[in-house]
Amino acid sequence: MKKNILTHGLISGIIVSVIMLFSMNYYSYCEGSVNQSTSMLIGYASMLIAFSMIFVGIRNYRDKYNDGIISFGKAFKIGILIALIASTIYVVSWLVCYFFFMPDFLDKYSTREIENMKINGATAAEIEVKIKEMAKFATMYKNPFFNAMMTYAEILPVGLIVTLISSLILKRKAKNSGM
Repeated sequence: MKKNILTHGLISGIIVSVIMLFSMNYYSYCEGSVNQSTSMLIGYASMLIAFSMIFVGIRNYRDKYNDGIISFGKAFKIGILIALIASTIYVVSWLVCYFFFMPDFLDKYSTREIENMKINGATAAEIEVKIKEMAKFATMYKNPFFNAMMTYAEILPVGLIVTLISSLILKRKAKNSGM
């Protein structure tokens, strides 16, 4: 079971991290021309693609190692461990990317957000509040622990949802042999 979890968790983590690193590289060179909604859609789609390995890992364990039988609890345990491994790889990848290659990410992001507020007709007071809010967040985000927790909060819920759905779909009880 450990090898199954580790293998699928590593594959999932590599998939989501590679897509994130490529998209962040692209994002960092597109001065103001990136649509935030599209960027978020790509990010969450890559998480779903990577977390498909949760379904594959649970099914693989059920069919190859457990005679086609798995309880919801066992399936959930396998899925959440795969999600934790993948999420940890994603978080570490983001921390390296952010602190070593894109330390100005939040500055660029904040600038785009303020520009969008101006375009959408926000008042000077609303913009000032947003600037202070983003400056405070940027200060907290420089703390690697806070940064990691925020990044886990971004990816882990997606893994939890995929785990729940996969566990419900793949659970299978033993057939009663009697009477």
